[in-house]
Amino acid sequence: MSIIELFILAVGLSMDAFAVAICKGLSLKKVTTKHAVTVGLYFGIFQAGMPLIGYFLGIQFRDKITSIDHWVAFVLLGIIGVNMIREALKKDENECGECGCPAEKEQTLPFKNMIVLAVATSIDALAVGITFAFLQVDIVPAVSFIGLVTYSLSLVGVKIGSVFGAKFKSKAELTGGIILVCIGTKILVEHLGLLG
Repeated sequence: MSIIELFILAVGLSMDAFAVAICKGLSLKKVTTKHAVTVGLYFGIFQAGMPLIGYFLGIQFRDKITSIDHWVAFVLLGIIGVNMIREALKKDENECGECGCPAEKEQTLPFKNMIVLAVATSIDALAVGITFAFLQVDIVPAVSFIGLVTYSLSLVGVKIGSVFGAKFKSKAELTGGIILVCIGTKILVEHLGLLG
């Protein structure tokens, strides 16, 4: 997997976290740099950790299913991507309740709330980590890169949420879903030799 492919994958994976970070920025009374960094760290760490866990789970099964690994990658990325697209299309862009933001503005980022959001936005990355095992990706640089991209986009998301509101939220999830479906399709097409 090239650095460009990894970057595109990292952006696609981080769109859920980016969307929730926008929501968090919207929910805070006054967004500070500390708020943005905190949200970025929660999402970045979990987004890096989940594919690492998935990778080690995938290694357990890699030898048994190497002949269909491209199909596994295609199906997992396809399911994740289609689910993100479906969620983005059915959500009202002006509503933020589903990401755990209260109706009233808050001043803090409660630990329990942030852990739940970080896990929820990184579950997709667990499945991607399993595909990394089948594709024999160099895992430490890959997950570090994913974590860094997610951290950066979450930081920006909090600031966007505080300035522009939730109008970019569904668009971010839609974009992430499309990216994951495209990457899954590319993996399948390459392994089947359909591109000259």
